Amino acid sequence: MKKLIIFLLSTLIVFESNAKDIRMLTGNNWAEKLGYPKGSRVVILHADDIGMCYEANHAAKKYLLNNEIQSAAAMVPCPWFDEFAKWAVANPDEDIGLHLTLTSEWQTYRWGPISNPRDVPGLIDNDGYLWHTVSGVVTHASSEEIEVEIRAQIDRAIQVGMKPDHIDTHMGTLFARTDYAYVFFKAAMDYNIPANVIEFTPLVVDKFRKQGYPITDEMIKYSHEYTLPKLDDFYSVPNGSTYENKKANFFKLIQTLKPGISEIIFHSSIESEGLKKITNSWQQRVWEAEMFSDPNVIQFMKDEGLIFTNWKEMMERFNERLKN
Repeated sequence: MKKLIIFLLSTLIVFESNAKDIRMLTGNNWAEKLGYPKGSRVVILHADDIGMCYEANHAAKKYLLNNEIQSAAAMVPCPWFDEFAKWAVANPDEDIGLHLTLTSEWQTYRWGPISNPRDVPGLIDNDGYLWHTVSGVVTHASSEEIEVEIRAQIDRAIQVGMKPDHIDTHMGTLFARTDYAYVFFKAAMDYNIPANVIEFTPLVVDKFRKQGYPITDEMIKYSHEYTLPKLDDFYSVPNGSTYENKKANFFKLIQTLKPGISEIIFHSSIESEGLKKITNSWQQRVWEAEMFSDPNVIQFMKDEGLIFTNWKEMMERFNERLKN
């Protein structure tokens, strides 16, 4: 803990200096700060869990190449990361980030850390893999170990030729403790890769606290010192009892969106017997591999007047507006 306190104090001056630039941006939300028209509902449709398996890679590639979604993020420790990384290198115009992974949640399909296990013992369960649950990580892993591992994952992606357009957090683990969030925000700024940091307005804080996230006053303070573009809100595509019910639930979500930039995540995968053996959520994932090429879904979003963006465009707008 003493080491962490010294580390935090040593970087506060850097945070404050960089924060001065971001205060130049004006607007009621991040859409306005990045130059979108007042009142715009700006959306990123974002595929998570890429690299977990072939089925997820296949679904994401199709969506991205057809311009049906705007962004995706890959899990570096997973078995199919290298295959997707090669595709990302060959398709540099696509918005591809990293889904920083500190858990290995499935019962029989597991993975371990990228960093040397001797350097991150608190991240490893009795079977030699990452913990099944976020609570397992929170109970055992220090923020120093978290930082070693997330930086190892970023470095691994860079080593294979990727230029990650953003970073986010698998299962929300990096928002599960204030000191985890700190090293997450710090890594994003050090690499100049935006993270899925949300503007912690009172409504947003209340929403995520009700979902069980420990959004402390200290975490809010760190988010105010964060010097890259943020989201205004963050959602997951709702589940459904049938495909039509799932679409209806998604439509309801879209209708509740407020002005600003909202990221909506989902976990698309093509159907296979292998996928069914990995996860009992396979049916939701298969439907999510159909939804965003569904003409009814495309027309609904058009009728709602949504504007789509991705992290590449957000950073371009951010850098351009800071110059002016």
